[in-house]
Amino acid sequence: MAKYRKLGKTSDQRKALLRNQVTALLYHGKIRTTEARAKEIRKIAEGLIALAVKEKDNFENVKVTAKVARKDKDGKRVKEVVNGKKVTVYDEVEKEIKKDMPSRLHARRQMLKVLYGVTEVPTQAAGRKKNTKSVDLVAKMFDEIAPKYASRNGGYTRIVKIGPRKGDAAMEVLIELV
Repeated sequence: MAKYRKLGKTSDQRKALLRNQVTALLYHGKIRTTEARAKEIRKIAEGLIALAVKEKDNFENVKVTAKVARKDKDGKRVKEVVNGKKVTVYDEVEKEIKKDMPSRLHARRQMLKVLYGVTEVPTQAAGRKKNTKSVDLVAKMFDEIAPKYASRNGGYTRIVKIGPRKGDAAMEVLIELV
């Protein structure tokens, strides 16, 4: 008996497909796909969520001093002339940051092996490239998804059958986070 479904693809295509769909599932909360793919996605997604739940509180808050560029009222960096060169003015600011413990850092890297980077694009056509922003999906896993499932012992996803697909009659399902 095989440990996984081949899904009619070569191994690199299959891994890319599953990574893409797991990323979409965790970002959007639900996706529509075939039943065989959903069962494979479920294995990967539930493992990542279990990892996030296990390591969600494994960090410490640390105070650090950081150099931050001084900005004017328009939000532009303040520059001053030093020895004939324009130089940005920096202020030292104390910040409190989360420092991962070693096991949480390892969990973060394990998640990054599976998840793709997500970029949010605004819906308006004007300035689409300018206003894009990168989403830290691993931070979302630790901060939003893991606390939601902390009291749950597995079973983080639900597969609901929709019906056969029109083109090839493959069973379509909706896989969603519970």
